[in-house]
Amino acid sequence: MILLNVATAVADSVAGQSENIGEWIQHHLQNSHEWHLPAYHLHLPHFEPLSVLGFEINLSITNHVVMIWIASIILLLMFKLSYNVKKKVPTGFGSLLEMLIIFIRDEIAIANMGEKEGRRFTPLLITFFFFILVSNLMGLIPLFTTSTSNINVTAALAIITLGSTQIFGIKESGFWGYYKSLVPHGVPFWLWPLMFVIEIMGLISKHVALTIRLFANMIAGHFVLFAFLGLIIIFKSYFISPISIGFAIFVYFLELLVAFIQAYIFTLLSALFIGMSVNPEH
Repeated sequence: MILLNVATAVADSVAGQSENIGEWIQHHLQNSHEWHLPAYHLHLPHFEPLSVLGFEINLSITNHVVMIWIASIILLLMFKLSYNVKKKVPTGFGSLLEMLIIFIRDEIAIANMGEKEGRRFTPLLITFFFFILVSNLMGLIPLFTTSTSNINVTAALAIITLGSTQIFGIKESGFWGYYKSLVPHGVPFWLWPLMFVIEIMGLISKHVALTIRLFANMIAGHFVLFAFLGLIIIFKSYFISPISIGFAIFVYFLELLVAFIQAYIFTLLSALFIGMSVNPEH
């Protein structure tokens, strides 16, 4: 039913403009100052950028900002309504949440960071997992868009991981001790500066990859989904619709799987990176 609604929306939006379907797909996936509701476009507040120390800061509210707010509200309600103080053992949806939380704590946090640090960082990793998961799944509902298909959002999440590695790594080993541990022991002193630069570049590139991986996977799936639905408009034939919608349904369910996988991968890699910083191997 959802895919039929999406197909109808595509047809209504690009009817008679098949040559511009690629442009329409990009416009639909991009961040904007409008929230496209059924039969109505909600215009969101737009403010003039502020100049701070030579940098421009734009505090305008976009549809991806609204999606982040909605995802946060969903998470708060989800845990609030599923938690009952009177019941010692959660039931129903609460038991599912407890199972996922225990999995993240035991199989991701503690398994990659150790008992002490794993329990310490479990709240952060749980927040990563559920926020990314809810944001990913929201993009599969026509009413919403995918905030995690915005590279600014995924970069902000990766920066939190990068900041955690530096702050808690320095706190654990000291400033000099932490950065000294980046270079393996036994490296000749004349190679140490070069190895240090390489390790710093590697540290940054890992978090850049963390940013790109989530962003690229989420936006690519939506591109493919709309491209298959757009075949109906391009060929202007009902005979292509079974093939187009059939492939779109396949991609849609694949996107459901990808939503969970990407939330898991981002959480797992964050645990690995933070664990390596607070427990240096060399």
